[in-house]
Amino acid sequence: MHFARKQQKEFLINGDAYEKFSQHIGRYPCVVIAPDDAILITGGSEERRSFLDALLSQINTDYLQNLILYNKIIQQRNSLLKAAADSGKIDEALLEILTGQLIKPGNFISEKRSQFLVSFLPKVKRLYTEIAQKEEDLSILYDSRLLETPFEELLAASQQKDKLLQRTTTGIHRDDIVLQLNNQPFKNIASQGQRKSLLFALKLTELEVINAEKKMIPLLLLDDVFEKLDEERISNLLQKVCIENNGQVFITDTNKERLETHLNQIKADYELISL
Repeated sequence: MHFARKQQKEFLINGDAYEKFSQHIGRYPCVVIAPDDAILITGGSEERRSFLDALLSQINTDYLQNLILYNKIIQQRNSLLKAAADSGKIDEALLEILTGQLIKPGNFISEKRSQFLVSFLPKVKRLYTEIAQKEEDLSILYDSRLLETPFEELLAASQQKDKLLQRTTTGIHRDDIVLQLNNQPFKNIASQGQRKSLLFALKLTELEVINAEKKMIPLLLLDDVFEKLDEERISNLLQKVCIENNGQVFITDTNKERLETHLNQIKADYELISL
Protein backbone atom coordinates (compact mmCIF):
# COMPACT_ATOMS: atom_id res chain seq x y z
CA MET A 1 0.00 0.00 0.00
CA HIS A 2 1.14 3.56 -0.65
CA PHE A 3 -0.35 7.02 -0.89
CA ALA A 4 -0.81 8.15 -4.48
CA ARG A 5 -1.36 11.66 -5.73
CA LYS A 6 -3.91 13.71 -3.78
CA GLN A 7 -3.15 11.51 -0.74
CA GLN A 8 -5.39 8.67 -1.92
CA LYS A 9 -4.56 5.19 -0.68
CA GLU A 10 -3.58 2.76 -3.39
CA PHE A 11 -3.25 -1.00 -2.88
CA LEU A 12 -1.05 -3.05 -5.19
CA ILE A 13 -0.43 -6.75 -5.75
CA ASN A 14 2.73 -7.67 -7.65
CA GLY A 15 3.03 -4.05 -8.65
CA ASP A 16 -0.50 -3.78 -10.06
CA ALA A 17 -3.09 -1.62 -8.31
CA TYR A 18 -6.44 -3.07 -7.35
CA GLU A 19 -9.37 -1.59 -9.21
CA LYS A 20 -11.41 -2.08 -6.02
CA PHE A 21 -10.20 -2.70 -2.49
CA SER A 22 -12.74 -5.52 -2.24
CA GLN A 23 -10.51 -7.51 -4.62
CA HIS A 24 -8.05 -7.93 -1.76
CA ILE A 25 -10.54 -9.61 0.56
CA GLY A 26 -9.73 -13.31 0.90
CA ARG A 27 -6.45 -13.17 -1.01
CA TYR A 28 -4.28 -13.81 2.07
CA PRO A 29 -6.55 -15.64 4.54
CA CYS A 30 -5.91 -15.23 8.23
CA VAL A 31 -7.91 -16.28 11.30
CA VAL A 32 -7.41 -14.32 14.53
CA ILE A 33 -8.60 -15.31 18.01
CA ALA A 34 -8.21 -12.51 20.57
CA PRO A 35 -9.82 -11.60 23.92
CA ASP A 36 -12.07 -8.97 22.33
CA ASP A 37 -13.59 -11.68 20.11
CA ALA A 38 -15.63 -12.80 23.13
CA ILE A 39 -18.21 -10.26 21.95
CA LEU A 40 -19.05 -12.76 19.22
CA ILE A 41 -20.61 -14.86 22.00
CA THR A 42 -21.76 -12.19 24.45
CA GLY A 43 -22.70 -9.38 22.05
CA GLY A 44 -25.73 -8.73 19.88
CA SER A 45 -26.76 -10.18 16.55
CA GLU A 46 -24.67 -7.64 14.59
CA GLU A 47 -21.45 -9.26 15.84
CA ARG A 48 -22.44 -12.71 14.63
CA ARG A 49 -23.71 -11.39 11.28
CA SER A 50 -20.39 -9.60 10.78
CA PHE A 51 -18.51 -12.83 11.51
CA LEU A 52 -20.66 -14.76 9.03
CA ASP A 53 -20.44 -12.05 6.36
CA ALA A 54 -16.66 -11.76 6.71
CA LEU A 55 -16.25 -15.51 6.33
CA LEU A 56 -18.54 -15.85 3.31
CA SER A 57 -17.03 -12.76 1.66
CA GLN A 58 -13.58 -14.40 1.77
CA ILE A 59 -14.72 -17.53 -0.06
CA ASN A 60 -17.44 -16.17 -2.36
CA THR A 61 -16.86 -13.04 -4.45
CA ASP A 62 -20.50 -12.88 -5.54
CA TYR A 63 -21.58 -12.85 -1.91
CA LEU A 64 -19.27 -9.94 -1.16
CA GLN A 65 -20.55 -7.90 -4.10
CA ASN A 66 -24.19 -8.54 -3.20
CA LEU A 67 -23.49 -7.62 0.42
CA ILE A 68 -21.85 -4.33 -0.63
CA LEU A 69 -24.83 -3.57 -2.87
CA TYR A 70 -27.39 -4.46 -0.20
CA ASN A 71 -25.71 -2.29 2.43
CA LYS A 72 -25.51 0.62 0.00
CA ILE A 73 -29.24 0.42 -0.77
CA ILE A 74 -30.12 0.08 2.92
CA GLN A 75 -28.19 3.28 3.65
CA GLN A 76 -29.99 5.10 0.83
CA ARG A 77 -33.40 3.84 1.93
CA ASN A 78 -32.77 4.74 5.57
CA SER A 79 -31.59 8.22 4.58
CA LEU A 80 -34.78 8.70 2.58
CA LEU A 81 -36.93 7.57 5.51
CA LYS A 82 -35.14 9.91 7.91
CA ALA A 83 -35.34 12.87 5.52
CA ALA A 84 -39.05 12.20 5.07
CA ALA A 85 -39.59 12.26 8.83
CA ASP A 86 -37.75 15.57 9.08
CA SER A 87 -39.61 17.20 6.19
CA GLY A 88 -43.02 15.61 6.72
CA LYS A 89 -43.25 14.25 3.18
CA ILE A 90 -41.73 11.35 1.27
CA ASP A 91 -40.98 10.55 -2.36
CA GLU A 92 -43.09 7.38 -2.64
CA ALA A 93 -41.77 6.55 -6.11
CA LEU A 94 -38.16 6.63 -4.91
CA LEU A 95 -39.06 4.57 -1.84
CA GLU A 96 -40.67 1.95 -4.07
CA ILE A 97 -37.55 1.82 -6.30
CA LEU A 98 -35.16 1.40 -3.37
CA THR A 99 -37.42 -1.19 -1.78
CA GLY A 100 -37.50 -3.19 -5.00
CA GLN A 101 -33.71 -2.97 -5.38
CA LEU A 102 -33.24 -4.62 -1.98
CA ILE A 103 -35.01 -7.82 -2.96
CA LYS A 104 -32.51 -9.43 -5.35
CA PRO A 105 -29.31 -9.01 -3.25
CA GLY A 106 -31.27 -9.73 -0.07
CA ASN A 107 -32.58 -13.03 -1.42
CA PHE A 108 -29.13 -13.97 -2.73
CA ILE A 109 -27.50 -13.35 0.66
CA SER A 110 -30.26 -15.18 2.53
CA GLU A 111 -29.98 -18.22 0.28
CA LYS A 112 -26.18 -18.39 0.55
CA ARG A 113 -26.27 -18.02 4.34
CA SER A 114 -28.87 -20.76 4.67
CA GLN A 115 -26.99 -23.18 2.43
CA PHE A 116 -23.67 -22.49 4.14
CA LEU A 117 -24.92 -22.83 7.72
CA VAL A 118 -26.45 -26.26 7.07
CA SER A 119 -22.93 -27.74 7.16
CA PHE A 120 -21.12 -25.04 9.15
CA LEU A 121 -23.13 -25.13 12.38
CA PRO A 122 -22.85 -28.91 12.96
CA LYS A 123 -19.06 -28.59 12.54
CA VAL A 124 -19.02 -25.88 15.22
CA LYS A 125 -20.91 -28.16 17.63
CA ARG A 126 -18.50 -31.03 16.92
CA LEU A 127 -15.43 -28.90 17.58
CA TYR A 128 -17.00 -27.45 20.74
CA THR A 129 -17.50 -30.99 22.10
CA GLU A 130 -13.94 -31.99 21.20
CA ILE A 131 -12.47 -28.95 22.97
CA ALA A 132 -14.67 -29.36 26.05
CA GLN A 133 -14.22 -33.17 25.98
CA LYS A 134 -17.83 -33.74 27.04
CA GLU A 135 -21.32 -33.62 25.58
CA GLU A 136 -23.33 -30.53 26.44
CA ASP A 137 -26.82 -29.46 25.40
CA LEU A 138 -25.59 -26.83 22.94
CA SER A 139 -27.96 -25.50 20.29
CA ILE A 140 -26.88 -23.25 17.38
CA LEU A 141 -29.61 -22.06 15.03
CA TYR A 142 -29.91 -19.61 12.13
CA ASP A 143 -32.71 -17.14 12.84
CA SER A 144 -34.11 -15.26 9.83
CA ARG A 145 -37.64 -14.18 8.95
CA LEU A 146 -36.78 -14.75 5.30
CA LEU A 147 -36.76 -18.50 5.96
CA GLU A 148 -40.54 -18.41 6.40
CA THR A 149 -41.79 -15.38 4.45
CA PRO A 150 -40.74 -13.97 1.03
CA PHE A 151 -38.64 -10.83 1.37
CA GLU A 152 -40.96 -8.72 -0.76
CA GLU A 153 -43.88 -9.58 1.54
CA LEU A 154 -41.86 -8.64 4.63
CA LEU A 155 -40.91 -5.30 3.10
CA ALA A 156 -44.49 -4.51 2.12
CA ALA A 157 -45.79 -5.43 5.58
CA SER A 158 -43.20 -3.32 7.39
CA GLN A 159 -43.36 -0.18 5.23
CA GLN A 160 -45.49 1.87 7.63
CA LYS A 161 -43.35 0.78 10.56
CA ASP A 162 -40.22 1.75 8.60
CA LYS A 163 -41.61 5.24 8.01
CA LEU A 164 -42.43 5.63 11.69
CA LEU A 165 -39.03 4.39 12.94
CA GLN A 166 -37.08 6.02 10.08
CA ARG A 167 -35.16 2.86 9.20
CA THR A 168 -35.56 -0.46 7.38
CA THR A 169 -36.82 -2.84 10.06
CA THR A 170 -36.80 -6.14 8.16
CA GLY A 171 -34.27 -7.93 6.00
CA ILE A 172 -31.09 -9.98 6.14
CA HIS A 173 -29.46 -7.21 8.22
CA ARG A 174 -31.66 -8.43 11.11
CA ASP A 175 -30.64 -12.12 10.96
CA ASP A 176 -28.89 -13.83 13.86
CA ILE A 177 -27.13 -17.03 14.86
CA VAL A 178 -28.90 -18.02 18.08
CA LEU A 179 -26.69 -19.70 20.70
CA GLN A 180 -28.33 -21.69 23.48
CA LEU A 181 -27.17 -23.95 26.30
CA ASN A 182 -29.77 -26.14 28.03
CA ASN A 183 -32.45 -24.24 26.08
CA GLN A 184 -31.37 -20.91 27.59
CA PRO A 185 -29.37 -18.03 26.05
CA PHE A 186 -25.77 -19.26 25.99
CA LYS A 187 -24.25 -15.97 27.16
CA ASN A 188 -26.48 -15.88 30.24
CA ILE A 189 -25.51 -19.21 31.79
CA ALA A 190 -22.25 -20.34 30.17
CA SER A 191 -19.01 -20.24 32.16
CA GLN A 192 -15.92 -18.38 30.93
CA GLY A 193 -14.47 -21.72 29.82
CA GLN A 194 -17.62 -22.62 27.89
CA ARG A 195 -17.74 -19.21 26.21
CA LYS A 196 -14.12 -19.49 25.11
CA SER A 197 -14.63 -23.06 23.93
CA LEU A 198 -17.50 -21.93 21.69
CA LEU A 199 -15.43 -19.00 20.40
CA PHE A 200 -12.57 -21.37 19.54
CA ALA A 201 -15.01 -23.75 17.84
CA LEU A 202 -16.42 -20.95 15.66
CA LYS A 203 -12.99 -19.66 14.69
CA LEU A 204 -11.43 -23.07 14.03
CA THR A 205 -14.40 -24.06 11.89
CA GLU A 206 -13.82 -20.82 9.99
CA LEU A 207 -10.23 -21.95 9.42
CA GLU A 208 -11.39 -25.37 8.18
CA VAL A 209 -13.86 -23.82 5.74
CA ILE A 210 -11.39 -21.33 4.28
CA ASN A 211 -8.78 -24.07 3.89
CA ALA A 212 -11.27 -26.34 2.10
CA GLU A 213 -12.61 -23.61 -0.20
CA LYS A 214 -9.38 -21.83 -1.11
CA LYS A 215 -6.96 -24.80 -0.89
CA MET A 216 -4.79 -22.57 1.30
CA ILE A 217 -4.31 -22.98 5.05
CA PRO A 218 -4.96 -19.60 6.73
CA LEU A 219 -2.41 -18.10 9.08
CA LEU A 220 -3.70 -18.57 12.64
CA LEU A 221 -3.07 -15.99 15.38
CA LEU A 222 -3.92 -16.73 19.04
CA ASP A 223 -3.55 -13.58 21.11
CA ASP A 224 -3.58 -14.08 24.90
CA VAL A 225 -6.56 -16.45 24.86
CA PHE A 226 -5.69 -18.86 27.68
CA GLU A 227 -6.76 -16.81 30.71
CA LYS A 228 -9.72 -18.29 32.65
CA LEU A 229 -9.38 -21.51 30.64
CA ASP A 230 -8.82 -24.77 32.50
CA GLU A 231 -5.76 -26.90 31.76
CA GLU A 232 -7.68 -29.56 29.85
CA ARG A 233 -9.27 -27.05 27.47
CA ILE A 234 -5.89 -25.39 26.87
CA SER A 235 -4.36 -28.75 26.01
CA ASN A 236 -7.26 -29.70 23.72
CA LEU A 237 -7.10 -26.33 21.93
CA LEU A 238 -3.35 -26.54 21.36
CA GLN A 239 -3.75 -30.10 20.06
CA LYS A 240 -6.20 -28.75 17.50
CA VAL A 241 -4.17 -25.75 16.35
CA CYS A 242 -0.60 -27.06 16.62
CA ILE A 243 -0.87 -30.76 15.75
CA GLU A 244 -4.05 -31.32 13.73
CA ASN A 245 -3.65 -28.01 11.86
CA ASN A 246 -0.83 -28.04 9.29
CA GLY A 247 -0.65 -24.27 8.90
CA GLN A 248 1.50 -21.65 10.59
CA VAL A 249 0.41 -20.56 14.06
CA PHE A 250 1.46 -17.54 16.14
CA ILE A 251 0.62 -17.60 19.86
CA THR A 252 1.07 -14.79 22.40
CA ASP A 253 0.78 -15.53 26.12
CA THR A 254 1.80 -13.82 29.35
CA ASN A 255 2.60 -17.14 31.05
CA LYS A 256 5.71 -18.60 29.43
CA GLU A 257 5.92 -21.66 31.67
CA ARG A 258 2.31 -22.64 31.10
CA LEU A 259 2.63 -22.36 27.32
CA GLU A 260 5.91 -24.30 27.22
CA THR A 261 4.48 -27.06 29.40
CA HIS A 262 1.47 -27.61 27.18
CA LEU A 263 3.45 -27.42 23.93
CA ASN A 264 5.93 -29.96 25.24
CA GLN A 265 3.14 -32.27 26.39
CA ILE A 266 1.70 -32.48 22.89
CA LYS A 267 5.19 -32.69 21.36
CA ALA A 268 4.66 -29.62 19.19
CA ASP A 269 7.48 -28.21 17.09
CA TYR A 270 7.78 -24.57 18.12
CA GLU A 271 10.08 -21.58 18.56
CA LEU A 272 9.65 -19.32 21.55
CA ILE A 273 10.41 -15.58 21.47
CA SER A 274 10.40 -13.74 24.81
CA LEU A 275 9.74 -9.99 24.93
